Amino acid sequence: MKKGRELLEPPDLSEKGGMKDGQPQRSDARLFMQLLAFGGCASAATVGRHFAEHGVDGVIYEDANDPRGIAVLTLSERPETFVERVRPALNNGPCASLVLKPEYTMMGRTYALGYEPDLKETLIDRPRRTVLNPAWGWAIWYPLRRSGKFAQLSDQEQRTILAEHGAIGMTFGAADYAHDVRLACHGLDRDDNDFVIGLIGKELFPLSAVVQAMRKTQQTSLYLDRLGPFFTGRVAWQSQA
Repeated sequence: MKKGRELLEPPDLSEKGGMKDGQPQRSDARLFMQLLAFGGCASAATVGRHFAEHGVDGVIYEDANDPRGIAVLTLSERPETFVERVRPALNNGPCASLVLKPEYTMMGRTYALGYEPDLKETLIDRPRRTVLNPAWGWAIWYPLRRSGKFAQLSDQEQRTILAEHGAIGMTFGAADYAHDVRLACHGLDRDDNDFVIGLIGKELFPLSAVVQAMRKTQQTSLYLDRLGPFFTGRVAWQSQA
């Protein structure tokens, strides 16, 4: 006979999407991404070739605000990859002398909201295509933390606020101006942020413009506790999508 903790049901940690072929969608697969920024890099392309030799999936960005700065974005469904493959690559060859900028370190995981028509597309395929699209050479990455007041709102109030924010992103995406990657980073971020956002596109100005447009939404103006720092970079190397 079960006693004590044995009577407790374990929490359901699966991601949930909308109905598909008459069945509710569930998945335990997620895509993890990590961004590490460095100074003291003489050649971003050389670092890119080094990562290609190590079979690492990701992007090398040239830092638009540091003439010797880069960022390394890596992605995997297995978070162990960041320790077992990315870490060794960053400790030898052209990466050994790089100087980490810890204030720009970001790490997160894809997540679902519960109504997505194709859960695999949401969690794995679309985020991967977005960051590895060779036509979209600019990126802005930043973390954010919502205030406690947002968590105290009703579900309906939260949905209304998020819909306003999301509608702006959809218009920029439909025009091919900016495409977003949204990652949850609860407990993964040294500064206790909630989310990591990546804005990806062909040109830099639209990425700045979408940030400006979203400053007017209720979420940004009333319910954010912290935003940034912002990393701005251009692609120097990408693995294949």
